[in-house]
Amino acid sequence: MDIQVWSDVVCPWCYIGKTRLEKAIAQFDGDVMVTYRAYQLDPSPVPQPVAIKDAMAAKFGGRERAEQMLAHVTSIAAADGLRLDYDRAVAANTLDSHRLIAWAAGQDRQADMLDALQRAYFTGGADLGSRPTLAGVAASIGLDGAAALAYLESEAGIGAVTTDLTEARELGITSVPTFVIDGKYAVQGAQEPATLLAALEEIARRESVDIGQ
Repeated sequence: MDIQVWSDVVCPWCYIGKTRLEKAIAQFDGDVMVTYRAYQLDPSPVPQPVAIKDAMAAKFGGRERAEQMLAHVTSIAAADGLRLDYDRAVAANTLDSHRLIAWAAGQDRQADMLDALQRAYFTGGADLGSRPTLAGVAASIGLDGAAALAYLESEAGIGAVTTDLTEARELGITSVPTFVIDGKYAVQGAQEPATLLAALEEIARRESVDIGQ
C-alpha cells in the first residue's frame, strides 16, 4: 500500500496526524510505504523571527483567541504523547524545511528528518527559517550538517517542493494533513488511529476485490 502524506512542518495537526498514522500502520497487517509531500499553510516570507503567539494573535483576531486555539491543540497533542511548547515556537516560512526533507529523502532518511524538524520546532523553539539551524537539525540525526547547509544555500530541492505544491493544488488539497492512499483514496485530517486503521483495512479489502475481478 502506498500512502502519500501532504503536510507542513509547522502544522500541529500534521504532527499529530503523523503520530496517529504510525500507530495505525503498526497495527495494519500489510506492507505500507509512506512518502511525505510538501505543503505550505502560509507561503508568505518571514523576514525576522516572530513569536508564534504574536503571529497567531495578528492573524486570528487577538491574543485571547490565539491562546484558546493553541491550548486546544496542545491538549490534544498531549493525549497522543506529543509536547507542543508554544511559549518558545516562532513563525517561519517552511520552504527550506521542505527542501531539507527532500535532501534527506535522497539518503533514505525522510521520515527521520521530518520528525527531527517537528520536534525542534514544537519543543525546542527552533527557528526553521534559519538555514544554519536547519543544518544543525540535520546533523542531530547523524547527517552531514555542512553538506545540508551547502544544499540549502544553493537552489537545490526547490523543484521537488514546487512539484509537491503543484500536485496538491491539482488534487484540490486545501488542508493538511491529507493522506492519499494508492493514488485514489483520500483521507483528510488528523484522524484517530482506529479510524485510520479501519480506512487502511477497507482500502486493502477493496483493492483485493478489484484484483480478484
